[in-house]
Amino acid sequence: KMSDKERALIAKTHEEFGTCLTAERLKSDFQQLGISSGMTLLVHCSLSKIGWISGGPVTVIQVLLDLLGPDGTLIMPSHTANNSDPKYWKNPSVPSAWFDIILQSTPGYQSNITPTFNMGTLAETFRHWPGVLRSQHPQFSMIAIGKKAKFIIDKHYDSCVQHKNNTSLHLAEYRFQSNDNIEKVFITGASILNAETNAREWSEWKDYDYNADDFNNVGNAFDSIDGNTKIGKIGLAECRLMKQYLLVNFAVDWMAKNRPKQENV
Repeated sequence: KMSDKERALIAKTHEEFGTCLTAERLKSDFQQLGISSGMTLLVHCSLSKIGWISGGPVTVIQVLLDLLGPDGTLIMPSHTANNSDPKYWKNPSVPSAWFDIILQSTPGYQSNITPTFNMGTLAETFRHWPGVLRSQHPQFSMIAIGKKAKFIIDKHYDSCVQHKNNTSLHLAEYRFQSNDNIEKVFITGASILNAETNAREWSEWKDYDYNADDFNNVGNAFDSIDGNTKIGKIGLAECRLMKQYLLVNFAVDWMAKNRPKQENV
């Protein structure tokens, strides 16, 4: 049965274009945005924002792979934030009586079977794509296919769209906080499979308490500089194309100037 959300998406797409979105239309939009052969492309996408697409996520992925060609690489986040300590969960939280049960019963992360969590239909479809590689981080894995996929995925060690959802800015935040700008550090963890025994176990590590509240401010400041960001429409969605290293370097400097100094806790 078709949902009300899908009916609304069909109506909005038809009102704007007079037809549904096809591979040909998406290819043209992506090319106008600047996507071309040989690129290494990290994609964050809310599929429903684009409009009603004939073929859905499979069409989008195939178009991107065709445009990138054999020398290109396509990357997406495949995070599993639900593989974490439930005492930190919000929106929704769970009863405290459940905490120990969840810690003891969550299956260990396995890159080949653990589904993504709240990453959207596109990323979950891409996870199943033939030839896609997935990194071993139990919470923040990435998936990739293409010329540089193995190099990128192998480097993501298991030691554990708006700018607010841009994971590149978390890299900037990590670098900012590593430069003696220490904010809150806490103990987090995830369920993993022991590499030697293949037994499920809970693994813990120290991490920064990341804060995405100002990510849109960082992104807007970055976008305001000529040449940093190319903005265009993919179907109904406003999309951004930028060089990741420029964004990360800019964000580290922006945080140093605009975030208050914090004491180490």
